Amino acid sequence: MSNTPHDLTESFPGQAETIHALKQANAHFAKLVEQYVEVNRAVHRAESRVDAVSEETEAALRRKRMQIKDHIAHHLAQGA
Repeated sequence: MSNTPHDLTESFPGQAETIHALKQANAHFAKLVEQYVEVNRAVHRAESRVDAVSEETEAALRRKRMQIKDHIAHHLAQGA
């Protein structure tokens, strides 16, 4: 596993301005981004072994991060 955090701007290259604009205009999108950052931080801490968690918990965190990222991708595709 990679111990590098999965930044949204790396996951969605060229979309940094769109992400920022959507965060400002759409409270739901802003909350998704906030949740992504929190879960992503937890995944990174688990992968780095900063926080001791079970493999099941780590996998669940990764799944949650992917679900949130999928919702963000949907919003980016819709432009709102």
